[in-house]
Amino acid sequence: QVQLVESGGGLVQAGGSLRLSCAASGRTFSVSVMGWFRQAPGKEREFVAVINWSGGSTYYAGSVKGRFTVSRDNAKNTGYLQMNSLKPEDTAVYYCAADGRNSGRFLYTYASPARYDYWGQGTQVTVSS
Repeated sequence: QVQLVESGGGLVQAGGSLRLSCAASGRTFSVSVMGWFRQAPGKEREFVAVINWSGGSTYYAGSVKGRFTVSRDNAKNTGYLQMNSLKPEDTAVYYCAADGRNSGRFLYTYASPARYDYWGQGTQVTVSS
């Protein structure tokens, strides 16, 4: 099992920045990718970004590309989502997720929540206009 705990959410004005963290514990050696999703009220969970845990390759949703950066610190077993130039439409609960079974190749396939085995509890991000 892998446990994921997000932190770093909060209230920020449009144009501002936030950095989310996702600390992994347990069988962290099994993690191949860490993904980030978000869910706004009344909407489906939406893919944001994913990173290959060993190689560091990344893949982003078009809506955040160029504004958000996903990274990881293997020594700390922690993933990060740096969010810049935030917009009110970025307001959502943000979740990190991990795949503990597969190779982590073909990152575009990790846009589907079904690819992940483990999920964090979520952290609220609110962007005011």
